[in-house]
Amino acid sequence: MAYTLATLQTDIRNFTEVDSTVLSDAIVNTFIVNAENKIYREADNDDNRFYATSNLVSGNRYVTIPSNLRFIRYIQLTDTTVSPNIQVFLENKDPSYMAEFYNTPSTASGVPRYYANWDAQYWVVAPTPNAGYEITMAYIKQPDSITASDSTTTYLSNKYQDLLLYAVLLEAYGYLKGPQDMLQYYQGAYEKALYSYAIEQQGRRRRDEYADGVIRTVLASENPSSNK
Repeated sequence: MAYTLATLQTDIRNFTEVDSTVLSDAIVNTFIVNAENKIYREADNDDNRFYATSNLVSGNRYVTIPSNLRFIRYIQLTDTTVSPNIQVFLENKDPSYMAEFYNTPSTASGVPRYYANWDAQYWVVAPTPNAGYEITMAYIKQPDSITASDSTTTYLSNKYQDLLLYAVLLEAYGYLKGPQDMLQYYQGAYEKALYSYAIEQQGRRRRDEYADGVIRTVLASENPSSNK
């Protein structure tokens, strides 16, 4: 059964046996947001993959970072000034490399080939664009939280209820200074759920049976170590 905010709040209170006079909606929602962010930091999923298209500004080497970006995957540039159009992937560099690049005036303007993190708001590209080239930014975005409304569901709450529940319970038991054995139990449950989640999201969902073959499990009878 998929979780909504309301049903997840109810389960947190039921599992901890603490009612809303202690675990208010505001407190439980903080647990949930912290748990969601913990999961997203430890493993990405296909639902958070996002693509944004923009245009560089001729003469401006700075590119605004999308506000919902968690981390960049790649940047692709399309040069429409030639026919047929040319598509290239920009190479990620350190800001120090870019500073050295711009010390050479003859290479300061043209079709960008590199990009680097400048600060929390901007990337810098090199060379400085000499036209309004189209760029596609592929990145992992900040997902919407289930705390948006009582009826909201998310990718996690629809498909990975156990992982979300255990992550929130860890936050709740830490806040309540709960028994160590319960903290250890939910830590172990969370790690197991996270491991299977990561295997599916970053492994099985990114395989192709035609190219990679069907995943096979070694039977005990086929495992040489089982005969020892």
